[in-house]
Amino acid sequence: MKSSIYLAAPEGFTGKSMVAVGIIDALLREVSSVGVFRPIVNADTTDEVLQILVSQPGIDQTYEDAVGVTYDDIHTDSGAALAALVDKFAHVRDKFEAVVIIGSDYTDVATPTELTFNARVAANLNTPVMLVVNARNRTPEEILAAAETGIAEFVAHHAKVIAVAANRVDPDQIDAVRSALSAIPDVLVEALPADRLLAAPTLGAQFEAIRANLVLGNPELLQRESATVLVAAMTLPNVLSRLEPDSTVIMPGDRTDLLPGLLLAHASGSFPPLTGIILLGGYEIPEPIIRLISSVHNELPIGMTYMGTFTTAEKLFNLEGAMTSSPRKVEIARRIFSENVDASRLLQALEVHRSDVVTPLMFEHQLMELARSDRRTIVMPESSDDRILESAAILARRGVARLILLGDPQQVKARAIHLGLGLTGVKIIDPSNPEMVGQFAAEYARLRAHKGVTLEQAAEKMRDLSYFGTMMVHLGMADGMVSGAVNTTANTIRPSLEFIKTKPGVKVVSGSFLMCMPDRVVVYADCAVNPDPTAEQLADIAISSAETAVKFGIEPRVAMLSYSTGSSGAGADVDKVRQATDIVRQRAPELALEGPIQFDAAVDPVVARTKLPDSPVAGRATVFIFPDLNTGNNTYKAVQRSSGAVAIGPVLQGLNKPVNDLSRGALVDDIVNTIAITAIQGQPEK
Repeated sequence: MKSSIYLAAPEGFTGKSMVAVGIIDALLREVSSVGVFRPIVNADTTDEVLQILVSQPGIDQTYEDAVGVTYDDIHTDSGAALAALVDKFAHVRDKFEAVVIIGSDYTDVATPTELTFNARVAANLNTPVMLVVNARNRTPEEILAAAETGIAEFVAHHAKVIAVAANRVDPDQIDAVRSALSAIPDVLVEALPADRLLAAPTLGAQFEAIRANLVLGNPELLQRESATVLVAAMTLPNVLSRLEPDSTVIMPGDRTDLLPGLLLAHASGSFPPLTGIILLGGYEIPEPIIRLISSVHNELPIGMTYMGTFTTAEKLFNLEGAMTSSPRKVEIARRIFSENVDASRLLQALEVHRSDVVTPLMFEHQLMELARSDRRTIVMPESSDDRILESAAILARRGVARLILLGDPQQVKARAIHLGLGLTGVKIIDPSNPEMVGQFAAEYARLRAHKGVTLEQAAEKMRDLSYFGTMMVHLGMADGMVSGAVNTTANTIRPSLEFIKTKPGVKVVSGSFLMCMPDRVVVYADCAVNPDPTAEQLADIAISSAETAVKFGIEPRVAMLSYSTGSSGAGADVDKVRQATDIVRQRAPELALEGPIQFDAAVDPVVARTKLPDSPVAGRATVFIFPDLNTGNNTYKAVQRSSGAVAIGPVLQGLNKPVNDLSRGALVDDIVNTIAITAIQGQPEK
C-alpha cells in the first residue's frame, strides 16, 4: 500500500522543512523507499529545502524528479499547472512506498491565494495533510486560531487534515500549546520546542549582512552557526563572564586590546567556544597586536566592517538562518522531531505498514531511534582519538545517548574546538580525579581480594582508562562502555571479565556481527572472541546470539552451522555441533533451532526443501552460529567484501553489562553505530 503526507502551512517561516526531515526519518525506519515531492518552486533559483531533502541518506531521487511546477506556470495557467503537477506526482508515487510532499513557502508575493492553491493541490493528490503552524511569539490561543484558520481552508477544498504541529514553541509553553490544540476535533496534535541553533545564521551570513571582510582565521569556519551575538565594549573580565557557546563577538575596532584575551579564552577549553569575532568601524588591527596573536595558532575567523555598533547589532540580532543551512541543523531537527512527536501514531494515521524488507539504512535508522527512545549513559575512555570526538559530537546532536569522555577536560575541549566540533551535552570526566580514583581502587581491591590485590595495586590499575571506564559501568555511573579505537581487544575486554562478569548461566563472552544484507539483517557469531569453543561454549554462544537478535528486533531462528546437515555426517567437528544443538534444546526449548546444518541449507529455501523439508529454520535462518572463530571471522569478512553487506560489530554478548570493542581501524560511522548498539544493550529488558 502506498502512503503519502502533505506538509502545509498557513503562512511562511513555520519550519516545515524540520518536520519533513523528521517524517522522512520515521518513514525510513518502516519502509524500504521514500520519495520527496515539492509541488511549487521558483523558476529562477534552486529550492534549498528540496535540495537538502533529496540529499538525505535513504532518498534515492534527483532534484528534477522531485519538482512539480513553478510559480510562473501557475501565473500563466493555474488549471494546467495543477494538472501537470498531479501527473508528475503520479510518477513519483509509483516509484516509492511512501512520499513526503512539502507545500510552498510563501516566497511568491504575487500569490495572495497560496494557501488555497496548496489546499487544492492536497485534495487533487488525494493526500492527508499535516498543518505546521508558527508558534513563535504567539500565545496558545493565537496558535490555536492560526491552526483553525488553516484547517478551514483545507476542509473547504475537500482536503483532510490529520495532524497539526505547532513549531518553534517556547519550551515553557509546550504543555499549554498541546492543551490548546487538543480542542481541535479528530486530528493529532504535536508541539515542537524552539531551538536557537535551528534558527541561527552562519557566520558567513553575518559577514554578508554587514559587509564584513575576513582578515584573520580559517575561511572554512564561516559555515559554522552563530547562536547569539555579544556586543563587547567593556573590559576583558566582564566580556569573559558574558561569553556563551557558539557566539559571535562584535566589538569596536579600536578595542583590539581585547583580541588576545578572547582568542586565548576560545582556545583554552575553559570558556565557551566562539563562532567568530567582528571588528567595527573599519579600524585596522595594530601591528603589535597582529604580531602577538600570530604567535598563537588561531583558526577562529576575525572579520572587519565599516559599520558602527548600533547598525551592526541591529542587523545581526534580527538575522536568522534556514534549517537547511548545515548538516548540524539537520541532525538537531531529527532529534527535536523524535523527542516531541509520536511518530508511530502519525504513521498509523497514514496507514503506513512496516515493510518485510529491512535495508541497511532502515536498520541504521531503527538503531538510532531505538537508542534515542530510552537514552543510556555510555563512557568512552579514548578521548585522545579524533574519531571518538567526532563520533561524540554526532551522537550528541542526534540525542542518541548521554556520553561521557575520559580525559583532561581542558585538553579535550581545546582539541574539539580545534577540530570545529561541538561537544554541548557531552560530559568530560578527569580520570585523575583523586576522589574517584580512591573510590574505584577500593572497590577493585575488594573485588579482587581473593587474588591478593592490594589497595596500592588497585590504584595503579585505575590509571588504565579501560579499567577506569569499566569501573564506572560496574558502579552504575554509566550503562555501558565503548573502547578499542586505540586499545587492543584484550585490553578492552579484560577488565569486564575481571569484575563485570558474565550473565547468570553464561560461561563465555562471545562476539556477534549484525550483518545488514540488501533486504534483511541477520546475526553471525562467534566472529571475534573464541578460537575453538567447546560444545558447552557453542551452546552459550547460540543462546546469547538469539538474545542479541531479539534486542535488535530480529526474530531468532538459529542455525548451528557445520559441514554436514542433519544426521548425514560424522566426525569430531560435526559431533561437537550436534552436541551443542542438544544442549541449546535443553536450556532454551522455546528457540527455533536447527543443527547441524550447512550454510546453503540454512539460507536457501530450495536447498532446505530438499535437505530438511520440515525444519522451521532451514532456508530462513536469522542467527548463524559458526563452529569456530576461523570459520566465523572469515565468513563475515567474505560476505561483507563480496556482497556489499554492512557488518556492524563486533557486539560483545554474554556480559552482565554492555562493553563493546572497536576495531583500531574503525571509521566514525562504525563508532557511531557501536555506541548506539551499546546504548540499546544497556536498556532494561522490556
